[in-house]
Amino acid sequence: MGASLLAFVPAAARAASPLYLDARAPVDLRVRDLMARMTLDEKTAQLITLSTTKRDVMDAARGFDPARASAAYPHGIGQVARPSDHGGAATAHDTGAEVTGRWRRPADTIAFVNAAQRWSRKDTRLGIPVLFHEETLHGYMAPGATSFPQAIALAGSFDPELMRRVQSVIAREVRAHGSVLALSPVVDIARDPRWGRIEETFGEDPYLCGEMGVAAVLGLQGEGRELGPGKVFATLKHMTGHGQPQAGNNVAPAQLGERELRESYFPPFRAVVERTGIGAVMPSYNEIDGVPSHASRWLLTEVLRGEWGFDGAVVSDYAAIPELEYFHHVAASKGDAARQALEAGVDCDLPDGVAYRTLADEVRAGRVSLAAVDAACRRMLTLKFRAGLFEETPADARAAARLTANAEALALAREAAARSIALLINDGTLPLSTDTVRRVAVIGPNAAVPRLGGYSSIPADPVSLLDGVRARLRGKAEVLHAQGVFITQSEDRSANAVILADPARNRQLIAEAVAVAKTADVILLAIGDTEQTSREGYAKSHLGDRTSLDLLGEQNELFLAMKATGKPVVVVAINGRPPSWPTVAGATNALVECWYVGQQGGHAIADVLFGDVNPGAKLPVTVVRDVGQVPFYYNHQPSARRGYLFDDDEPLFPFGFGLSYTSFRLSAPRLSAATIGAGGSVTVEVDVTNTGSREGDEVVQLYVRDQVSSVARPVKALRGFRRVTLKPGETRTVRLPLGPDAFRLWNAEMREVVEPGRFDILTGPNSRDLQSVVLEIA
Repeated sequence: MGASLLAFVPAAARAASPLYLDARAPVDLRVRDLMARMTLDEKTAQLITLSTTKRDVMDAARGFDPARASAAYPHGIGQVARPSDHGGAATAHDTGAEVTGRWRRPADTIAFVNAAQRWSRKDTRLGIPVLFHEETLHGYMAPGATSFPQAIALAGSFDPELMRRVQSVIAREVRAHGSVLALSPVVDIARDPRWGRIEETFGEDPYLCGEMGVAAVLGLQGEGRELGPGKVFATLKHMTGHGQPQAGNNVAPAQLGERELRESYFPPFRAVVERTGIGAVMPSYNEIDGVPSHASRWLLTEVLRGEWGFDGAVVSDYAAIPELEYFHHVAASKGDAARQALEAGVDCDLPDGVAYRTLADEVRAGRVSLAAVDAACRRMLTLKFRAGLFEETPADARAAARLTANAEALALAREAAARSIALLINDGTLPLSTDTVRRVAVIGPNAAVPRLGGYSSIPADPVSLLDGVRARLRGKAEVLHAQGVFITQSEDRSANAVILADPARNRQLIAEAVAVAKTADVILLAIGDTEQTSREGYAKSHLGDRTSLDLLGEQNELFLAMKATGKPVVVVAINGRPPSWPTVAGATNALVECWYVGQQGGHAIADVLFGDVNPGAKLPVTVVRDVGQVPFYYNHQPSARRGYLFDDDEPLFPFGFGLSYTSFRLSAPRLSAATIGAGGSVTVEVDVTNTGSREGDEVVQLYVRDQVSSVARPVKALRGFRRVTLKPGETRTVRLPLGPDAFRLWNAEMREVVEPGRFDILTGPNSRDLQSVVLEIA
């Protein structure tokens, strides 16, 4: 151990040379040695977190105060939430203006972390370092960090390798600022677009969510169970059922049976646990069959640890443990809530340890077992040892500044944005050419605002659509701008109240936009959502879910006014929810789905609109025509979709859909074997030809349908995909393997089996336009 590290070790500990400080010793022996030295209070201290209670350890300048820390937390501090934010996190019972978004400068974050670690190593009895965590949904959520496309946009890339590269950059930015735990990815499958958190997910399909989740975790933390340089532990969220809440309301009950859980909701979590060294898992707020996830021993211990072999830490969602008392009403007190969560398998209480602060007294009173505390403490300490915190050197502010949002990161943000944009409608208007387009009108509420989406901070120099188009056309064409409408009265994403903009004022703005549009050759209409109208509804006073999916306010009026000019209208969708906009879809010349596309989004959208990039993304969700169809997803049961009176029962756009500026021809699938055994595998081959005149990307999608089964099965289920880039005239054979896991089901006895029979193997460019071949499992 070097001199710089010894400086952090208390003198008494150095003299004794305890095993837990020996970096060469196995982690389990180090944990055992340390726990043998710990008191009950020191153990329970490892299970709590500081968020708003960071104020207990801050001085007047909001720096870390060792004296105040020693007075408030004499037994040490287990974890600190979001050191980049000095205010702490909002929760359902704390939505005040003094929380969330109270950012520190990056250098101040590093100074805070270093001071806290120096105190923990030198001034606490055993020198146990603090675990710091940050939010990282689509970038390190801190000022100046790189903001990538929102999760649902990245899922649409159908590019796990891109996901891994993006998450690697996020990891190094977080680690450089002193934190080693990232609160992402979200692998909830999302089946209800009324739910405001749908943008945080990888969409509706279990396989796609699993593949993107595996890639995200490997990008964040690398291979294995111990962190290397520039890596952070990932947190798998939210187990489970969170993405199909009753009536689309956040945290409402998930009305799901065990088979549906095992066949649809568990698979993404299981894939990540079984294929990575995932460091942490976070349960969901909701209840399933009357049992809140944070109190479900079946979910967190029997399934997660027992069946799947998870050996990391289970960290609570923010304030979810005390909610067992005051929200779910299944606990009589905070102490009772703490007992239930601890016995279920939750190892630490985020964000402020409100319930777990009672644990020491609950143990002394005989209401909570010491063994349960020991198990949780052991797992939290193991995470710290695996992270290398006992050997970690202080973070370097200059080094962090050099690698955060640097040229490489921004180039990747632009690439990721371009690969996440899906072309949904095109009558030939796109791509635009400056040979024929001399005046471009960029109009709409999302034209001049770089929309980043939920769990974003303030990146340096974010690029709006207007910025991007101006940069692309500088010296080549004139760019005009009009607001068109406002969606809401405020752009403050943290505001609790959301008030739609004044209709009368909007109609005046529409008239002004029409006057501008009439002088242009083409209209780029940027419409959709704001970070207020599509967001996490984490409290009754801070709502985010909706009963309507169509455009809010006067946006449809603005679109119709633009169409009435007779000029080509290209709708640029910048949104968190899927674009269930039937008026737009029925009349627009082109529709480009961008989602919240990150800080380089304006450049990337311009790249696509003017043909510098050929769009190749696909929809990771089904887009419904009407909210009355919800829940609506492609992998439904055979008995669903009988139809409706007076309306079309088809979606506006199917899952996996996306167009290109070129054209492709896919062959029928071929099998390496027509028959396999129950434990066998088969390779599916598809020839893909670019039949157009531009280089472009196609995503070959592979679905499986069980013709006859002992329990009802989906009409099709995604089991493989591959994004390929082809030059004009080029043909490539795509090979996709199918193993036993592609055919498994949970039978009537709730056993996972592969049943003999005939399976349709379907391939195509989306979930609707498919060709098939039959495979027999003998």
